[in-house]
Formats: sequence, C-alpha cells, structure tokens
Amino acid sequence: MRAESRRGALAALLAATALAAACSRPPLPPLAARAVAAPDDARVHPALWPDHPAAALDRDPALEARITALMAGMSLDEKIGQMIQGDISTITPEDLRAYPLGSVLAGGNSGPGGNDRAPPAQWLALADAFWRASTEARPGHTPVPVMFGIDAIHGNNNLVGATLFPHNIGLGATRNPELVRRIGAATAREVAAIGLDWSFAPTLAVVRDDRWGRAYESYSEDPDLVRDYAAAIVEGLQGRYGSAGFMDATRTITSAKHYLGDGGTAGGVDQGDNRADEAELIRIDNAGYPPALAAGSLTVMASFSSWRGEKLAGSHDLLTTILKQRMGFAGIVVSDWNAHSQIPGCTKESCAAAFNAGIDMAMAADCWRGLYTNTLEQARRGEIPAARIDDAVRRILRVKLLAGLFDKGAPSRRPLAGHDEELGSPAHRALAREAARESLVLLKNNERLLPLRPQQRVLVAGDAADDVARQAGGWTLSWQGTGNTRADFPHATTILDGIRAAVREAGGEVEYRADGRYATRPDVAIVVYGELPYAEFQGDLDTLEYQAGDKRDLALLRRLRDAGIPVVSVFLSGRPLWVNPEINASQAFVAAWLPGSEGAAIADLLFRDRQGRIAYDFRGRLPSSWPRSAAQTVLNRGDPGYDPLFAFGYGLRDADTVSVPMLSEASGVPASALVNRGNYYARGRSTPPWQLRARDAGGTVDLQASQQSTPQGRLQVRSIDAGAQEDAKSLRWRGDGEAAVYVEGPPTDLRRQANGDMVLRLEYRVDAAPDAPVRLHLGCGQGCGATLDATALFAQAPPGVWRTARIKLACFAAAGADLARVERPFELATAGRFALSFTELQLDSNPGDGFCP
Repeated sequence: MRAESRRGALAALLAATALAAACSRPPLPPLAARAVAAPDDARVHPALWPDHPAAALDRDPALEARITALMAGMSLDEKIGQMIQGDISTITPEDLRAYPLGSVLAGGNSGPGGNDRAPPAQWLALADAFWRASTEARPGHTPVPVMFGIDAIHGNNNLVGATLFPHNIGLGATRNPELVRRIGAATAREVAAIGLDWSFAPTLAVVRDDRWGRAYESYSEDPDLVRDYAAAIVEGLQGRYGSAGFMDATRTITSAKHYLGDGGTAGGVDQGDNRADEAELIRIDNAGYPPALAAGSLTVMASFSSWRGEKLAGSHDLLTTILKQRMGFAGIVVSDWNAHSQIPGCTKESCAAAFNAGIDMAMAADCWRGLYTNTLEQARRGEIPAARIDDAVRRILRVKLLAGLFDKGAPSRRPLAGHDEELGSPAHRALAREAARESLVLLKNNERLLPLRPQQRVLVAGDAADDVARQAGGWTLSWQGTGNTRADFPHATTILDGIRAAVREAGGEVEYRADGRYATRPDVAIVVYGELPYAEFQGDLDTLEYQAGDKRDLALLRRLRDAGIPVVSVFLSGRPLWVNPEINASQAFVAAWLPGSEGAAIADLLFRDRQGRIAYDFRGRLPSSWPRSAAQTVLNRGDPGYDPLFAFGYGLRDADTVSVPMLSEASGVPASALVNRGNYYARGRSTPPWQLRARDAGGTVDLQASQQSTPQGRLQVRSIDAGAQEDAKSLRWRGDGEAAVYVEGPPTDLRRQANGDMVLRLEYRVDAAPDAPVRLHLGCGQGCGATLDATALFAQAPPGVWRTARIKLACFAAAGADLARVERPFELATAGRFALSFTELQLDSNPGDGFCP
C-alpha cells in the first residue's frame, strides 16, 4: 500500500504548497518554555564547570592560517551559506549554485530521489553530486566541500542491508566500552561506503525518566556509565585524535548530542524543560561531554529542549559561555531539526537569536531558503555581528579541514566508496551478534529453566518473534522505524531464525504460531513480544505500564501458563517498563531491549549446545532501574526513597538460584491518567481515550456496535473484515443531508508532531465515489479548527482497492487550527452519496508522501 499511496505531479504540487505554508506561518509558541524570560537562577557560574576538556582541538597555527586564507576570499553570501544546513528532501545539488550552503543532511525519512530504500550506489551518486556542486570552479565562488550528515545512530541505519547494532540502552547493559568502540569503527566504515561525512551520534543523554520517547538512545540513567562510554564511541567513529587513523577514509565525523539536559526533562517530555539546578546539570547531564570533547568530537548538537525555561538553541550561557569558552570547544555547534524555530520570536525562516547565542550551523531542514535569505539580510544590517559570523565560519572550516574533506576528493573516489560488501559484512554482523548477546539481561529464571535443552519440542509465539523491524526499533530505515518489511533486511536474522537453527541442529522440533495456538503440545514456549517501533516524541509515555488497557500479550502468556507449559518471555523494549503481570506469567523473563539485525543472538543464550554445554552465559546488567509500579517514572540509583523492583546493575547468570516471587499486579496508576495522543482507531475499535462517533442533524452516536446508523439514518456504519474479523468499519452516506464520522477525545497538544512533519495516516478503501464535496476537519474546541477539501482524494481513488493516505498535520496548522488543543483529530463529512471503508487511523511519520488535500 506504500506505493499505492504515492501521487504524481499533483501531489508534488500540493506538498510544495503545504511546505511553503509551513515555512511562512507564524512561530509556534515555544514548547515547555512558558516563561517570558529565563529566570535568574538559570544563569551559569563558569567556575563550577569542567575547565577546557576540549583541549584535543587546540588550534594548529598552520591549519588556522589556511582557514584565514580561505575566509579572505569568501563573500558574505558564502559565509552565511556555510552556516545553513538543508535536508535532501528539499534541496538539490543544483541549488548549491545559487545558495552556497555548507552542509546537507538526510533526515529520518529522507533518501536519494525521495526513496528511503535507495541502494548504496544512489547514495554515493548523490554525495558526489553535492560535492561537485560545492567544489566546482566558477566565477565568484570559493570552493568549499559540502559536509553530508546522516543519523547513523545504531549502525548506518538508513541503508537497506546495513548492520544494525543494539540501540544504546542495550549497549549500556553490556558494561563494555571497548565493544562500543568497535561498534563505532564498524559503523563508520559502513557510512564511508556510501561516501557520507558526518554521523549525528553519539547521544550522551542521561535518561532520568523512562517515559521519554528517546530513552533507548541513552546508555544509562547513571552518569558514570555514560561518561565511561563517551570517549570510546567518539574514538570508534572518528579514530583517536592525534593518531594517524584520525578521520582517515574509514572514519566519520561525530556529533555529541543533545547538549544539554535532554534526558532530564520534566515528565520525560521530549523537547521539554529540564528544571535541574546548575550543580545537577553539571553532575548528571554534562557527564558525557568532557570525555567526548577530550576525545576530539568535532561537532556538538544543541538540544531541542530547554533548561529552566530557556531553549538550548537560544542559550548564550550554555552554548558560548560554557561549551565554547569554559570547556574550550573549537568545533561546530549545530542545532537540531528546525529547533531554532522554537526560540521565542523566531520562525523556521528567521532566527538571528540562535546564531548570536552560539549556533554555528542551523539545521534548517525544510525552510533553508528563507533562513539563508533572512540571515544574510540580518548580517548586512548588523543584527548578527560580523565577528560572530566569522567565528562560526572559522569553526566550520576547521572541522572540514580536520576531517580531511578538502583533501579526500570526491566521495566516489575515497577508498571504501562503493564497497557495498561493507554493508552487513560478516565481520560486522558477528560484532552485532556479540553485542546483542552481551546486552541481554536475565530478570527471572525460576527453577533455573534457562538455558533450555534444544532437543525439546519448542513453541515460539508472539508477534515480534519473526520481525526484524520490531527488534530493530526506531531510527531504522524510516524515522519511526515503521513501514519496514523483511525484504528491507536482506542480511538480518530474526529471533525465530536463531531458535530454529539451535533446536533443529540438536534434533529438536520448533513450531511457530504467533498467537500461541499450537498444533502439538510443546515442552516449552518462548514468547517474543514488546513495544512497537517509535522515535522521539512519538514514543513519549504517560506511565510505564506495558499495553495499558489492551493486555493481549498477557492473555497469550497466561493461556500457555495455565495449560501447564513453561513460558520464557523475551521482552523487546526501549526502556524498562512495568510488566509485573507478564513476569508473573513467565517462568523465565529476558529483557532483550532492541537488539538490532542479529536476532539469532538471543538463541545463543536461551539454549545449551547439543552436548548440553553452556556456550554463552548471560552477562548483561540493568543500565536503568526496573520499576516496581507503573507510577515509578523517575527511578534512579541514588535518589531518595529508591525502591525499584530490580535495581540498577541487576542481572542474573545461568548458575544463579534466585527465585522471583509473585509480584503485585496493581499498577499504581488510575486509568484516568493514561493518555494516547496518536492511535485513534485500530483492530476494529477506537483506542482510549479516543471515541469513534458519527453525527447528523438528529444528533450523535458512539460507534461501538457491529451495525449502527446516525439518528436520522443519513450515515450507516457497520463492522467488516479487512485483514481480521471485524477489524474495519464500512461507512455509507445516504446523500440526503450532511453526516460525519469523527474521532473525539480530551484536548491534546500536537505541536511537536506537526513540527516533526508527522501525518494523519488513514488506511482506506473507496467503495463508491462521492458525488458531493467531502470535507476533512480537525477540531480544537468551540470555534477552533481547520477544514480541508478531501473530495479529489476519494473521487480519484480506484474503487475496491485498499490505499494509504498520509495528510500532514502541518496542513491543518496552516489552515488555522490551534494544534496545542486538538480535541477532534479526524472528522470526515459530506452531504452527498459516498461509501468508504477504513481499518486504521493514527499519527505516523512521513516517509515522503505526506500531502495536503
């Protein structure tokens, strides 16, 4: 359906119109920065901070002289261009001839030619094209190589066939900095193979609230553990500063991120406000930066988040006074995706405040033209001082020279370029399997069930057992890690693959049934389940309860347990979650985190070899504390009243005889506390707190029964089968007056989702084309909302074919909706005849075909 949802030239025109509207709209109110100005206690005291840990980038006189000579030949236009970064979804190599930007990036859903499944050769060709445009000789142009960045955060995860390593939380469980160093080196080689220069890694956040949607990008809740890993990952990616291998052809530029305090925001809200005092900010949140800077990290990415009400991208205190002056950082400070637009008084297209605060390069992903034009004008007017511009450009050129970009030549001519065998190479896959093995944490092993004898009849169940996308998580091919199929992972192994290999080699039997309904009674059941992929704010939670309100995995576990079958749970998650009922229903419970592409590693620890020996013991230890209740959202070692279910550092070994007793199954959280911001309708029902309703002039009805109609009968609704029993709704408008179907719930803030280019995804089938206008509406309270004309969308769809529509949230914002208080995220209305079926309705990332009707 992904291909079916793409549109032609009309869709491209509509998308361009929506983009222009999004770029030109007024600035959004700053998220989690509600104070008019930063309070007095947000001011910093430099003497408290580490002194010059970034000495590794001490200025070399010969290099500085070369920078001075380059800058002497650059016009103001070219200098401003170096300070702007555009996303490849909105910029072409040809654009660099008119707009001399210093950098491009491929964001979460971007790929060459709009294809985020593009083969390596297309990535390399695009890198070459940007490089040629930036370095060609032409009148009035100073050749400066463009720097191409990508989110290679658990391997070169944007490439089909690349090795996917465990996400950082799993690496934190290994307690193995040297392993992390080797993973960095392998990732750098796979990035170099497609000719790119810059990885937006490592994340050095110290997660303090596991509700945070980026918790899995953090190595640990413990600042000491993050500190231990920081230098290792930087040196793995870049090479050791000062050595012959530093930034050679096998390496990639790093970006220590997200400076500062992103893991400690109040409530675990992504892009939120860190309210720590200065001493805590230094002790906890800053822990990883001194070793990363000392190791020579060439760039630092400023956070979306705030510290005590002031956005980091606009904080002169933290970016300039502390990072650059006190800690001596001489590289590039780059902002996050359009983060400058969240600074009070700024928009995506205009933000002198960010540059004056210390941002050297603005990630103006989709509105780079406007930002370039306005920044140039602000520079000419003196709103951005010439000295600040020269400092930023000097830093950018310094990094490009230290990284060898002026000397390496075209991306396609570099030593590893075009070596596709680097992607998913046997050596890298072996390393990923080793990392996955070491990351597993054994939480429960009553009666020492594990490791299993492989000569048994083994049932494998759970919807994640044979799914690489589930075990890889977010930031995998697509931004949210969604929309992926097995074909997208040609070198990968699933957890089921590993179990089958281990058991069949020893003469045992494996039966795989995702729903656990076996044909032959097994000796043991291994159930693989866990979180669906997510990234950033889409992963934010309100409590830590797993599958709150929909305990389908628990039902499967209990059914097997009640049948007298020993149950092993393999739990996939990006963070510790409250799973007491699931632990109770399991004789053994393994926290597998997000192990990446080598799912077969799990079987290495679940089973003995065919001779009954233990080849690999569990070694992982909890990098973050495991909650006793779903309300223990802030639970960190050393905190007052620390009372976890499993403490930081816990992890059983095969020989341990610890028995986990029955646990309380009271979550500690009232149902009213649960908030679901983006899943509106799935599996044949609306998802609480959202309700599916219909209306006509006679009133409103809740759509709960299999067959209903509005009070005056203008809209008939019945449940139908699409992929499963009654998993879809069929809507039929009679055509004698307006009627609507809609989703309604409590006021919800969707501004972050709109800024992140999220879409409203509708899986639908037109059964009879409309004969009157069809309106798509988003409501935000009395007198507030936006209506889009969806007539063409449904009138042009071939009847009887399931399709996907992705409507950008930004379209509703551009049409006047206040996305800070959305109560009705979806309403479809018409007065004419129309028949439509739909099976899913939710917020999703934009893979490139999002549009405005």
